[in-house]
Amino acid sequence: MTTATSLYGQSLYDLAAEEGLTEEILKQMEAVDDIFKANPDYITLLLEPSIPRRERLGLLKEAFKNQLHPYMLNYLMILLENSLLRGYSASYRTYRTSYNKDHGIAEATVTSAIELTKAQTESLTSKLEQISGKKIVLKQKVDSAVLGGLRVEIEGKLLDGTVMGRLTDLRKKVSETVL
Repeated sequence: MTTATSLYGQSLYDLAAEEGLTEEILKQMEAVDDIFKANPDYITLLLEPSIPRRERLGLLKEAFKNQLHPYMLNYLMILLENSLLRGYSASYRTYRTSYNKDHGIAEATVTSAIELTKAQTESLTSKLEQISGKKIVLKQKVDSAVLGGLRVEIEGKLLDGTVMGRLTDLRKKVSETVL
């Protein structure tokens, strides 16, 4: 299902790019993703086979009419008709990945033992932008297991400057030396 929904997400992106609507559709996709995550029972209702398809499509249309661009609403209806609505998040990620690629944006996740201050976040974002040459969208995670330092994941690369990471490296080196 993920492959199919990813293909649909890419198709929507291609259409939005042709029409100059990539940013508008992205914002709407993000809002719909948030709604679906906050209300998983709504997707279950929309996919309930005992409810006639026409009625389910009507529920979807009624919920989002006048709130979404017609392309976006039709997209949701196509996913519903093809029983792919549960894979919506995958299609959204595919759309966002294409958007980021075309707009020179990289997503990064920083993990630290405590929440970073605004100044620390801005400084880290600036440094990552210098390193990558892209605009950085930074997400924060707090994990006390890192003990101290930062772990940054960006475009499939891991930059581990945590105390836990250093201890793990030290353990490996000691094991290699002993053996």
